[in-house]
Amino acid sequence: MEKNIDYYMSLPYQEVIVAAKEGGYVGYIAELRGCITQAETKEEILTMLEEAKQEWLLAALEDGVDIPEPANQEEYSGRFNLRIPKSMHRTLAINAKREGVSLNQLVTSILASGLRTSLTR
Repeated sequence: MEKNIDYYMSLPYQEVIVAAKEGGYVGYIAELRGCITQAETKEEILTMLEEAKQEWLLAALEDGVDIPEPANQEEYSGRFNLRIPKSMHRTLAINAKREGVSLNQLVTSILASGLRTSLTR
């Protein structure tokens, strides 16, 4: 199968939309480094992101650049092991108990918060 613009446009790339501090929205395609756009409204950002993706893909095809494809969701179990210091484990467990949530819920929330912060930089 020839991988042309129609092929790549049909793939389920991860679209990320974030409210910008200065107003409006920023949108990007997670797998396509540098594929980013801005718009004033949520409606506009969806259109602008689709256009940015198409332009990014067309440029990559024209330049012969390798185009990453979206990762298959089945490749990820949602589990991974993490070694941390005992003192950190204790602190997290105490905070989870104080908040009335599981340790897993607390750590997931902390990771999600940090991920949002790192994606907007």
